[in-house]
Amino acid sequence: MPAISRKGQLMPESPIRKLVPFAEEAKFRGIDVIHLNIGQPDIKTPKQALDAVRNNTIEVLAYSRTEGSETYRKKLSDYYKKQKINVTHNDILVTTGGSEALSFTMGSIADEGDEIIIPEPFYANYNGFATAMGIKVSPVLSRIENNFALPPIEEFEKLITHKTKAILICNPGNPTGYLYNKTEIQKLALLVKKHNLFLVADEVYREFTYDGKEHYSILRENGLEEHAIVIDSVSKRYSMCGARIGCLVTKNKEIIKTALKFAQARLSPPTYAQIASEAALDTPQEYFEEVIEEYVERRDLLLSELSKIQGVIVGRPHGAFYCIAQLPIADADHFAQWLLEKYNLNGETVMVAPAAGFYATEGMGQNQIRIAYVLNKERLIKAVQILKEALKTYRAL
Repeated sequence: MPAISRKGQLMPESPIRKLVPFAEEAKFRGIDVIHLNIGQPDIKTPKQALDAVRNNTIEVLAYSRTEGSETYRKKLSDYYKKQKINVTHNDILVTTGGSEALSFTMGSIADEGDEIIIPEPFYANYNGFATAMGIKVSPVLSRIENNFALPPIEEFEKLITHKTKAILICNPGNPTGYLYNKTEIQKLALLVKKHNLFLVADEVYREFTYDGKEHYSILRENGLEEHAIVIDSVSKRYSMCGARIGCLVTKNKEIIKTALKFAQARLSPPTYAQIASEAALDTPQEYFEEVIEEYVERRDLLLSELSKIQGVIVGRPHGAFYCIAQLPIADADHFAQWLLEKYNLNGETVMVAPAAGFYATEGMGQNQIRIAYVLNKERLIKAVQILKEALKTYRAL
């Protein structure tokens, strides 16, 4: 048999999706699996987006422009201006999901063997894209005891070598829900300017901030024009995960020019999805107000219920719709699989994402899970009750 590539062998499994076969087998046995593992919102997609596709009269579904349609990019630049981000449509490259924007960014700023510093725990696919590009991830540990706040800037500086090309953050964070404040962003801005690095920010959860806190984009920071690259997406903002439309936003013309070459190799982003995404920009503010109110209620309910379980420690998210919970067990991977294979409470069980897959440092996060509070409140209460009873049974084994 011909050999599989070393790069392929090194590609990490998704901590979110690797348990899917066990979940499918549980469902086959008639078990109702409550999914706390994946950030697929149950919020309805805005009607404007769906109607734009339903009512379209396209007769030839042609390629779009490689960089994305001009009308969409111009409307996007107007959206950003409302967010106090002053960019033009020429600063935007439309991509097939935020994932492709991240891949194009890594390919544009780093060569094989180069390094990118990322606070951990982080979105697991950052590790996947870095591995695919031959880039080394240098993790900086943020701790649940500090609610996953930005680690001391000195910890970042210790890791900077001649191979370091960028610092990558997710703001608000997946999987922690932590929201970096303006002061933290400015500390990073000073550091990347001092060492002539890029600062890449995944801002796909920008709209979802709570407790009166405001999102501060790296693109609002003066003097960072040549350093700042933003990754964005419609997936979570408009509950349009299946559209697979994202974008790369930067004022650095060389980055746009270079990323465009990667984009030309895949021809163009999907046409219908761009039509839906452009229409979604007309979504009224009331939609977001209602969604944020719903997520705050879900978050508060989830944290309240988790606090009732002895030995559980949980970070308090101020953005996105995830939290990390530390459980009174040794191996969350084993526990998550056991939940699907061997446990149910009245015919129901829960699927969680073991958090070790969100860390790059070996051995970290082994007793932690990520929970996505994208389910209605009744399902959340039931899920935590199952988790509570399951922990009692599991620890008694």
